[in-house]
Amino acid sequence: MTKSNPSPSAYIEALRKSGLSIYDGIEIGDPTLWIPSPELESILDSALRNLSLEGLKLRTRSKVVKEAVCRAIGYPVPKSFKKTQPRFPGQMFDTYAQKANNLQIWNEELSATRRYVLVRVSEKDVVTRVKVVTGDTLALLDTTGTLTQKYQARCIPGSQSTELITPRDTARLEAFVAPDVNLRKIASPVLHPEKGHILSIASVFKLLSRLVGERFVDAGVDQERNRGAALHRLVCAALGYATYEDDGQFPDVRHQLLEVKLQTSPTIDLGLVTPASTEPLDVPMINKQQIRHCDVRYAIFYASISNKEVALTHLFLSTGEGFFARFPQFEGRVLNSKLQIPLPKDFFS
Repeated sequence: MTKSNPSPSAYIEALRKSGLSIYDGIEIGDPTLWIPSPELESILDSALRNLSLEGLKLRTRSKVVKEAVCRAIGYPVPKSFKKTQPRFPGQMFDTYAQKANNLQIWNEELSATRRYVLVRVSEKDVVTRVKVVTGDTLALLDTTGTLTQKYQARCIPGSQSTELITPRDTARLEAFVAPDVNLRKIASPVLHPEKGHILSIASVFKLLSRLVGERFVDAGVDQERNRGAALHRLVCAALGYATYEDDGQFPDVRHQLLEVKLQTSPTIDLGLVTPASTEPLDVPMINKQQIRHCDVRYAIFYASISNKEVALTHLFLSTGEGFFARFPQFEGRVLNSKLQIPLPKDFFS
């Protein structure tokens, strides 16, 4: 029963044969032509690494990177690149060549569903790494308060330590879930979701409820990502996976369409897209059905910290569709024509 995601080369070959240009639209989740973010990152990281940009002016460097991207994923290189937003409309992504850990986006807002291909360039002007993230993921990295529509919600624990807010999955997802799946035989929690391999929300709740009362070492006040990783590891084990894996993409446990959040204060950061959004999710369709953000399940763990330990005190589980029935929503601050997002030091590692 061990599975793997489609080979990246299959997408490249399909695009080559399609005759499409980078400007031709492709439905998000198209199982043949839409390249999901993990595969897109794998393709581009492999193809662009060690690409030399030495001696090139910024504009020329940008063009050379875009040309290399076209070749890597199977598109013909256009004679000139149109000033579209994004620059690769068919696959919904922009490219940014980065020497510094300070991403600058001029004259446009971050888009929640757009992908951002971040190309790390060394001091010697050689590509060393390529990362692919959504605008929503970038929004969660912003600490400057300059992003437009950064959504938040409020979590106030009640008397119950565990709450199943929505007892059933969304109508769209319900046809694909099962009450019992032996996930130990599945290779990885970051595989794409498939019919019959997705636990029902009630089953997820039963398994994750056992984590309330668990403790783990606090990585420190400025180590929220490491705290989240420790919780993510516990969640994967509780669900039954034999291994822990995190590729930094949304949702955290893609195979189960499960996003995991650790709260030590009432404010839940949601980024640029609300859980109730009906926008398509960047995963392959299931039985020709497009999965949406509102179909994702959200596991919110509330925790206290004392004696250098994080103690899980509450669990809330909800579909994105029913999220705001329990957690009141509000909007963060607005602005700027020039967004500067400081990337973590280990972002490209």
